[in-house]
Amino acid sequence: MTAKAMKSAFLIPLLLVSPLFFSCGENGEGLSTASQGSIKEEDIKVTFIELGSDRCLPCRAMQPILKQLAEEFVGQVKVVYYDIGTKEGEPYAFKYGIRVIPTQIFLDQYGQEYYRHEGYLPKEQVVKILKLRGVR
Repeated sequence: MTAKAMKSAFLIPLLLVSPLFFSCGENGEGLSTASQGSIKEEDIKVTFIELGSDRCLPCRAMQPILKQLAEEFVGQVKVVYYDIGTKEGEPYAFKYGIRVIPTQIFLDQYGQEYYRHEGYLPKEQVVKILKLRGVR
């Protein structure tokens, strides 16, 4: 199966089943603690990636949590958001093998995935997962 056929096989059923999950917005990488001041990449203990869509209600419910995490764990956690309903964010759905949104992916300091969750994830649970890699 060609890459184009695989892409169609993935997107067409998703678009037919849940058209509200996709947005025409321009969000790619929404939040990132790395852009705040003089944070060194080597100090980052966890990269927290949220893959979702601005039109998805559980994804929108995660947005305040992402913002709080980016503020509370500056220098320890890099928070990244990809809206996979946009041209900029769509490649990340394939890169990370996304089946449903929202999906949260936790990468350790070496870029290795150590935890993945599908669906809404309360802040308290996110913090517990971050602490698995020494975030305080």
